[in-house]
Amino acid sequence: MKARLLAVTALALALGATSAQAAGGLMTIIVNDPSNPYWLTEGNVAAAEAKKLGYEANVGASKGDTNTESNLIDTAITNKSVAIILDPANASGSVGAVKKAIAAGIPVILVNAEINQEGLAKAQLVSNNAQGAALGAQQWVKDVGQKGDYVELLGSPSDNNAATRSNGYDTVLSQYDNLKKVGSQVGNWDRTQGHDKMQNLLQAHPGIIGVISGNDEMALGAIAALKEAGKLASVKVGGFDGSPDAVSAIKAGELQYTVLQPVATFAAKAVDEADSFIKTGKTGAPQEKQLFDCVLITKANAGNMTAPFTLTK
Repeated sequence: MKARLLAVTALALALGATSAQAAGGLMTIIVNDPSNPYWLTEGNVAAAEAKKLGYEANVGASKGDTNTESNLIDTAITNKSVAIILDPANASGSVGAVKKAIAAGIPVILVNAEINQEGLAKAQLVSNNAQGAALGAQQWVKDVGQKGDYVELLGSPSDNNAATRSNGYDTVLSQYDNLKKVGSQVGNWDRTQGHDKMQNLLQAHPGIIGVISGNDEMALGAIAALKEAGKLASVKVGGFDGSPDAVSAIKAGELQYTVLQPVATFAAKAVDEADSFIKTGKTGAPQEKQLFDCVLITKANAGNMTAPFTLTK
């Protein structure tokens, strides 16, 4: 009887092990703020890809706060995650959280934003922000013209993407001597802040002809403020991200263009590389940092957006 009980127990343990192996374990995905459709898509796509590959998926949000991010990493460690897909809250401030996960033996794959230390994350997958900013600025000049005053809405200073995009804009726009940037304010990637900062900029610079924005949410906030001021017809706005609301605004003639970040592509790719690392010890990518080119979205191709952040050519 005892031998039979041991045999049954062994069989149950074997079946449990097989089930756990089939499930692949838990993959923790940490995004910034899913109230922004960009980060919502990032989390949804990564979770769907993880489940497709046989993992459980848990999506959390740091909302750009490093303390919250650190707590989410602690939870991932406690839950014995097999990998962490992380959109870092802060280029410098997130280094400690990544180190903590690595010390616990959990590989970390970064998406969308980088950290200021290489050799920690197994991969860093980001949009080619410099290339995208140049695309956007070139289109902005076509729409706005080569003469006049304009303002800029900037993303979060703790995110390297904000400076990369702003510098990319300046590289193009500074070539036009008669285009003058008369003001800029930080909108922290947020629509409400974009609206409020646009109101401030309009009060200070009522004669502007254009607004160039670090992302779509701030651009959409600026459009709302311009509508309220009765100035949308004379002030043209450019965005960056390729969000569904931005695409709708392009179709409506309110936003001139957006620059599509292929977040749906690299969020899935990050999970694929995590899966590869778990199974082989290698991501399969030739280098840690990987850039994904952006695509310009205008009225001409806005109808080809078939899913959030997905352009069908």
